[in-house]
Amino acid sequence: MNDLFLFDREQECEVLCGVDEAGRGPLAGDVYAAAVILPQDCTIDGLNDSKKLTEKKREALFVEIQEKAVSYCIATASVEEIEEHNILNATFLAMRRAVEGLAQRPQIALVDGNRNPGLSVHTKCIVKGDATSASIAAASILAKVARDHYMQKVAEQYPEYEFERHKGYGTKLHYQKLDEFGESPVHRHSFLKKYYAQKNGEEIPEKK
Repeated sequence: MNDLFLFDREQECEVLCGVDEAGRGPLAGDVYAAAVILPQDCTIDGLNDSKKLTEKKREALFVEIQEKAVSYCIATASVEEIEEHNILNATFLAMRRAVEGLAQRPQIALVDGNRNPGLSVHTKCIVKGDATSASIAAASILAKVARDHYMQKVAEQYPEYEFERHKGYGTKLHYQKLDEFGESPVHRHSFLKKYYAQKNGEEIPEKK
């Protein structure tokens, strides 16, 4: 038996969901979260942390997870919400929306990471949860692939930035496009303050 599925079954809980996010680090675009309830007898070959999978494998699992899940929900927090609440709180907001959007209320939510997002159900935070729990791994794939699809649509709106290539992350290409075209409406302005300071030759204050 896959260790990830074994971990979930060892929780001795009839209805549990896995929760994970995608897109905390990029300079542009919404942050995504997903919550997934898998059947107790579920097996999905190759299920793993989304970061350890190829794009082709993630796409295939994205479909299979949705077909096999008892319930799932993919939710977001917008660029405006990221700017208003900061990225951590916006991520928690997306996670809460994902769990509240499930068709069935879980008894326990297994959340990737070490910070409790303030869910309305009993929560267990699991560091490296996407490589530990099948439910969290499934959520990580849904969130990651859904966000990639969203960034491909953003790329069609703003083709000059080539978002389909870097998905909004701070790559060399992305910074080159920012130098050439400036900021777009989908950029997270607060994430670019260091970039602007460096461009202007300003000293960046150390975090206290």
